[in-house]
Amino acid sequence: MNQTLMEIKERALSQINASETLDALNEIRVNFLGKKGELTSVLKSMKDVAPEDRPKVGQLVNEARESLEEALESKKAAFGKVLREAKMKAETIDVTLPAKKPMLGHRHPNTIALEEAERIFVGMGYEVVEGPEVEYDYYNFEALNIPANHPAKDEQDTFYVTSNILLRTQTSPVQVHVMEQGKLPIRMIAPGRVFRSDEVDATHSPSFHQIEGLVIDKNITFADLKGTLAEFAKQLFGEETKVKFRPHHFPFTEPSAEVDVSCFKCGGKGCRFCKGSGWIEILGCGMVHPRVLEMSGIDPEEYTGFAFGVGLERIALLKYEIDDMRLLYENDMRFLKQF
Repeated sequence: MNQTLMEIKERALSQINASETLDALNEIRVNFLGKKGELTSVLKSMKDVAPEDRPKVGQLVNEARESLEEALESKKAAFGKVLREAKMKAETIDVTLPAKKPMLGHRHPNTIALEEAERIFVGMGYEVVEGPEVEYDYYNFEALNIPANHPAKDEQDTFYVTSNILLRTQTSPVQVHVMEQGKLPIRMIAPGRVFRSDEVDATHSPSFHQIEGLVIDKNITFADLKGTLAEFAKQLFGEETKVKFRPHHFPFTEPSAEVDVSCFKCGGKGCRFCKGSGWIEILGCGMVHPRVLEMSGIDPEEYTGFAFGVGLERIALLKYEIDDMRLLYENDMRFLKQF
């Protein structure tokens, strides 16, 4: 029995000294001192020892247990010391090192273009008005002189929530809400996100942004529209910028036009950027249709007005010479850091 106890003790101490982790140390404790451990098994076999030898054997077993427990605790303490030292070393702060430079965010190119457009129009006396992105069919189409059978109302172009509610395809509904309030005169722009069922490519997206403007007052003429857009183009693209109006058709304006600006890269001489024409299409506009005024409770015999709309992404693509609209939304830091 004495020989067995000595062998168990020496084997346990050898394993304790060789252990390198707390998990290994716990496993040794279970193997030797646990309920089914080797030293515990010796205690259970005390019934087979002669009565006169039991006190001596019991004392040897207890001494072996105490010895192993002391070795285990000592090793555990050593592990703890190593861990604490490693933690302190990892958490050490060298106050002589230079501070880490924090990464600062900056404005998105869309935001830069929007703020510049707002600055220009606010400087001309316009008010910035926002409205809901989920809109009634009436405000998005009917109040803008777009009848029920108009192609723009087809579901392939518009995201319908119900038969009467949709995601706005333009920010013109904001203009209708303002006109219905009857507070004249009106000088406003309505920037915001719009939605159309378009395939994603270099120039199209199902979600993009528009800036639409509206002026309603007495004696407003097409000349006022031309002067406003000419001033906008000059402030946005440079003092030498010229504008050209081409006849077009929009249901909510009459007469209507599309507006080109002289290429700000080549000064109108023709280059790769303007595809050799010297002109770049930028927006659509026109005089507010009398029926649109009537539906909003404004007398077209007394008041006239003009409206225009430009894509915010269109401004950003032109101003910063970006050839793919998808770059604005892909969150590529290599691209965004350029602004």
